[in-house]
Amino acid sequence: MPTLPTHAVAALGVGALFGGREVPGKVWALGAACAMLPDLDVVAFRLGIPYGHLLGHRGLSHSLAFAAALAAVLTALFFRRSVPGLGPWKLALFLFAATASHGLLDAFTDGGLGVAFFAPFDNHRFFFPDRPIEVSPIGLRRFLTGRGLEVLRSELQWVWLPALLLVAGRWGLNRTAGSPSRT
Repeated sequence: MPTLPTHAVAALGVGALFGGREVPGKVWALGAACAMLPDLDVVAFRLGIPYGHLLGHRGLSHSLAFAAALAAVLTALFFRRSVPGLGPWKLALFLFAATASHGLLDAFTDGGLGVAFFAPFDNHRFFFPDRPIEVSPIGLRRFLTGRGLEVLRSELQWVWLPALLLVAGRWGLNRTAGSPSRT
């Protein structure tokens, strides 16, 4: 799995596809939180739930169904009306994409058992054919090693840089659209 900050950065990159400056910062923060939320399933290790179990790591909480349910619930509970720059459907789609990005990134890592994209209907775990992202060790002590530096380098290359390019591209489009025309 990528690190939690990297999941948040991915959500912000995804957010660049959905709206501009008019969208409140709390919406972007919620998307970042949604992108990190699936890793709460690591508590399953402490509870004795096996990794490959539906409720284990990279199981139900990493599925597309979970992402859709979370987006629907958050939108219905907190955003019945649109927010500046995003109508309810577009907001729900952003929250879904932010949450789903977690499992997608995990499927690009080079470790673990894969991601149960189709849980609860199917607990089969998937990886993408190309897995360029170094898997992060679970636990801070293990991360604070040379292995952690390898993970950060990999995440900067494969997640942070593309997310930054999306945000910069959106920022550039907003500036171009907002500037007076030169005739």
